[in-house]
Amino acid sequence: MDHKQRNKRVRLLVGRLNKERKRQAKKIDILCNDLIAAYRDFIKRLGAISFASHFYETIAGTAELSSLILTASKLIKEETSDANVTFFLRQGEGFEMHMFESVEPILLEKQGLENCFTAEVVEAVCKSNKICTFEDMFSMGLAGNLSRLGELSAATIPLSQSGRSVGFILIYRASQEKLTADELKNIATISPGLSRAITACQSFCHLAD
Repeated sequence: MDHKQRNKRVRLLVGRLNKERKRQAKKIDILCNDLIAAYRDFIKRLGAISFASHFYETIAGTAELSSLILTASKLIKEETSDANVTFFLRQGEGFEMHMFESVEPILLEKQGLENCFTAEVVEAVCKSNKICTFEDMFSMGLAGNLSRLGELSAATIPLSQSGRSVGFILIYRASQEKLTADELKNIATISPGLSRAITACQSFCHLAD
């Protein structure tokens, strides 16, 4: 084998080696990215479990509806970076509205975004039994100052017990800090237990009356 042939063979071997190294590097990159994604997902799930555990531990044993709503609102505000939290709860043929700032039901006409929720819109949101976006709410008849509403990011989380709507939670804040899917998912995770607690408090109140 002459010098030229040896050089050519060496170049071919080096080329193959480089290609193999690149393939291995790509595989390692993909594996690392998968591991990072899995780790991030694990951290998110761990955070959701931690929030749910703390939430249920905090509201455990609360028998008064106003105290339950106040405590739940504080915990939800902490989880959603101080977003506004309002509870719409079924009451007989109508509904009551409760906010974090008050342990008593408040009047619709005294509020901002909450004032846009007519009885028909509340009923439609309750019947949907799903997380509703602003678009969903508008399709259900929500109306108001569009320029002002455009400055907000909002969603509703359903509250239901044994397939029956108990009401929903309205969460909103400035659109610059849009509510994230993870935040809404975490709140939705505690919704079933919170719904049972609300129903129990309402039943207790009726018995007391």
